[in-house]
Amino acid sequence: MRYLSVILFLVLSINSVSAANVDSLMMQGNQLYQNKQYDEAINTYQEILDQGYASAALYYNLGNAYYRAGKIGYAILNYERGLKLEPDNEDLQYNLKIVKARTIDRIKEVPQIFLVDWWVTLITAFSLTTWQVLVIIFYLILLASITIFFVIKNGRLQRYSVYSAFISLLIAIFFTIILFANLNRETSKDFAILTTNTVAAKQSPNDSSNDLFVVHEGLKVSVLSQFGDWVEVKLYDGKVGWLPKDALEII
Repeated sequence: MRYLSVILFLVLSINSVSAANVDSLMMQGNQLYQNKQYDEAINTYQEILDQGYASAALYYNLGNAYYRAGKIGYAILNYERGLKLEPDNEDLQYNLKIVKARTIDRIKEVPQIFLVDWWVTLITAFSLTTWQVLVIIFYLILLASITIFFVIKNGRLQRYSVYSAFISLLIAIFFTIILFANLNRETSKDFAILTTNTVAAKQSPNDSSNDLFVVHEGLKVSVLSQFGDWVEVKLYDGKVGWLPKDALEII
């Protein structure tokens, strides 16, 4: 027990130090942004991401810094990444709309149906960590209920334990589905943002192939497949072509 307490203390201490470091970097980045040192602010915010921390607020700040630095492709990219974590974030939605108004390609996205919007809102209601904790809690309740049923020889308690086990099992399964849906959403690579000023989409994945159409910085595309240094993309108007991998960033 003593060793367990020491380990727990060390883990909490490390998390506390890491959180303090992130807060310090965030304040530093915000100060650089206020001083109009946008490139330095970008580097500071990126340092937080490199440490494995991500949040809608961080992506919002990073997007703002890129926008002020004149890099609208990266600004849109970070607003979109923030919206993957918090789809209903009004600040991200508003700034994304403002920046998209400055893009050259005006291809309207197909709106999602109501049920899809409702599902996305549900699975992103809590963070991935929170969903994990909820799943663990209800599985523990399930195990406790089963234990009570077999250990305590009391008819009423056994009956209640059966009800508890059944309900906790259903909730645990439902939360597990949500957990994996959330994880799949955060790790999906279905969409990308063009970060290059102008690029021609090719008919096949090579430089000598025929040009099909030209796209510009900030455009959101659907990723279909990858081959070497090329990515096959689809536009919302149905056009399909190959783009160099370094011309875009996965959301």
